[in-house]
Amino acid sequence: MSFGPASAKDAKKAVCFLAAFAAFALYGVSYSDTLPGALQAARAEHSQPATPAVDYQRDVHPILAAKCLTCHSQEKRSGGLSLAAYTDVLDGGRSGAAIRPGSSAASLLVQRITGEVEPPMPLRLPALGAAEIAVIRSWIDEGARATPASAAARPKWEAPLALERPAIPETVWPRWSAPPDRLVSAYFATRNIAEPTQVSDAVFARRAYLDIWGLLPSPGELQTFVTDANPDKRARLVEQLLADGDKYAQHWISFWNDLLRNDEGANYYSETASRKSITEWLLGALEHNLPYDQFVRKLLHPIGPQDPEGFLVGVNWRGVVSASQTPAMQAAQNTAQIFLGVNLKCNACHDSFISKWKLKDAYAMASFFSDEGKLQLYRCDVAQDQHAEPAFLFRELDRVPPSPSLADRRATAADIFTDPRNGRLPRTLVNRLWQRLFGRGLVENADEMDGEPWSPALLDWLASDFVEHGYDIKRLIATIVMSRAYQLPAVPRSGEPSRAYAFGGPEIRRLTAEQFADAIASMTGDWHIYQPPARGGTTPGTAPPPGVYTREWRVAASALTRALGRPIRDQVYSTRDTQATTLQGLELVNGETLTHWLHRGARNMLGELAPPPDSRFVAPMFARSQTQTPAGQSASLAPASFDLDVTNATALWLIVQDTGSTAVDKAEAVWAEAAFAGPNGMTPLSALMPVDGTGLRSGNGPIDVAGGTLPGIRVKTPSRIVYNIAGKGFTRFRGAAGLEHVAALAQGENVQGRFLIFDTEPDMDRLVPPAPGAAAHGHSAGRRSRILVRARTCAVRRRARARGTRAPGSGASRTRDGRWSCRPALGGRDEARVSAHLLRGCL
Repeated sequence: MSFGPASAKDAKKAVCFLAAFAAFALYGVSYSDTLPGALQAARAEHSQPATPAVDYQRDVHPILAAKCLTCHSQEKRSGGLSLAAYTDVLDGGRSGAAIRPGSSAASLLVQRITGEVEPPMPLRLPALGAAEIAVIRSWIDEGARATPASAAARPKWEAPLALERPAIPETVWPRWSAPPDRLVSAYFATRNIAEPTQVSDAVFARRAYLDIWGLLPSPGELQTFVTDANPDKRARLVEQLLADGDKYAQHWISFWNDLLRNDEGANYYSETASRKSITEWLLGALEHNLPYDQFVRKLLHPIGPQDPEGFLVGVNWRGVVSASQTPAMQAAQNTAQIFLGVNLKCNACHDSFISKWKLKDAYAMASFFSDEGKLQLYRCDVAQDQHAEPAFLFRELDRVPPSPSLADRRATAADIFTDPRNGRLPRTLVNRLWQRLFGRGLVENADEMDGEPWSPALLDWLASDFVEHGYDIKRLIATIVMSRAYQLPAVPRSGEPSRAYAFGGPEIRRLTAEQFADAIASMTGDWHIYQPPARGGTTPGTAPPPGVYTREWRVAASALTRALGRPIRDQVYSTRDTQATTLQGLELVNGETLTHWLHRGARNMLGELAPPPDSRFVAPMFARSQTQTPAGQSASLAPASFDLDVTNATALWLIVQDTGSTAVDKAEAVWAEAAFAGPNGMTPLSALMPVDGTGLRSGNGPIDVAGGTLPGIRVKTPSRIVYNIAGKGFTRFRGAAGLEHVAALAQGENVQGRFLIFDTEPDMDRLVPPAPGAAAHGHSAGRRSRILVRARTCAVRRRARARGTRAPGSGASRTRDGRWSCRPALGGRDEARVSAHLLRGCL
């Protein structure tokens, strides 16, 4: 690749594009191999007469039209059921299937028209005669065919509640001997599909690293694995990856953050309560592989000081807008969706039109989590003369709380959700993990677990095995990753509806936003530095905690990662949109974020990235509402004083850093009594004009800090203000950094961050350097890349010296006295060429 003299901008764009394209292609698109076959679910076998005596159009439809369409037309659909068309009869309604082809005795339609099940149908109309009922019975018993020549109707799928470990078929292919493999091979065999090949070791290793750690394998790790002759090396690799609890947790926390609405980079608050982060608890639960039943129990019934009480709080500001979005209703919706695969959003406002769930079901679930034990129903925000007490969606698991207290109701909910008879809990997680690792779940919609799986037996076997082994999530992941199905070549994403879908292997998946960012960092060695907030209880003069290297999930989302699908998590996100968009293309080709990453990364790989300068002053910034401050503690930190020698300084950078505030517009940052000492006495900071004043706020009059009024300047949070003091003769810079209007903070609101002063231009990505000896979360890929870069660069320069010419792209050239200067000319086409070449080499 060569670049012309005037192509610097184009070269930089090429760097961005190459890096983006390489990272997006990491799953091996070229290894795709679509398997033939079409999914046809197992059909019920019925003994059928050679020629059915009853014709639907001639005999059955006229009866239904005359007696049932008053309430069950396609327009009215009482109970969600229409009997206007043949397909409507098969679809059933909110109570489930209306008919069971081959068994009229088990058909709800027959049970209702005969009065066997209350209320008898049709309501307020003459009952069907014995002859009419006999016709409908015969039609159902003969298979409920559309026409006499049609095949028997396929029974509507109804998701079972209890787990039932299925029988495992005989081995079809010798190498497919594990129970999941035998189930999948039997599925293939019934569709006349020959034994498919497995992916290469390199592809498997890349999949496993990305799926378990979220990181690329380094070139050395990949080479070691590929050349290993041990036949069980894949199993050993999976075991090794899962054994590293830290890297596993640092990757899978994004999956759980999406589901549990937890985010470090966003805060939702109100006048009444606060969204609380559960990050530290979640990291610990993942790292130590907390059994899933205990994981769910702690989320639903947090009683210890370290338990994740933030999960049930919800986004409380919605509670003042809609009755269907109160915190208790959100808790019901979230727990049902996440743990049961049940969508309660529609019936939180009215009886659902698309499922069997009713308004009262949602309120009964919400009653487990509300301050009141009995909730009044609201239909479309209109109060109803009905109330709901705690009741579980699946009544066969229901139990009465021992007392009306909130603690007992939450404890009862936790007991029901984790009841061993509740097969929905393990099935839903199995399906979510299968979807994450394969691109599509065993049940297509992971939030609608009433849907039919493409292999009910495989779903139930995995769920049963998961429960029998103590709800061990890591073991479940290992079982799936070690299956022959996971090791099949990737296939294109299927757009087929559930009934037409045929499993052929893992679908081609794009990297997540976090994986993409971490891939860039692992190649360049330039990781984010996370600066933990200064929490309450910090005393003046205490140094803020040092920064730590971290991965993308821990920092606030950027324009690039938002474009790549990282959600804001104001609701449950069980899947992310993977469709390519114009915005993604623009961010990848010419976006500021990726350009910045690659620029820093290239300089770091070449050893030209200078260490960040140290600050001259750093102090924590913290304030919260008085109502949520524990007794004996202050609601805010006292102003932090500084007195700095600026004799040799030519400029000062005054920085206010935000680390997770929820109300920066209420308690505002100030530099109080800030002034310079010089030959002419004291010069107030407010008397100087900053180089860039965009960080200033208006109204720099007397400042109300710590109960008194002081001179100073008000600034935004965050802000970066620069003052040029060259030639002014200043010797000292004195003042205090603090917060104004702390009393304005309401319950749940806080301001937290840092004040910093630099006399050298700061690295805004490294304001607080990491602790000495801190290690990055990646592995050796970045270091290996830098070694390769330097080796290649030196080799190029040696050859250039031997020829007596300039090293192309290296920035090396002869000086006037004939010596060689080997400093690379960063920026423009040279940096772009080196970056593009090295990023390709790392991949």
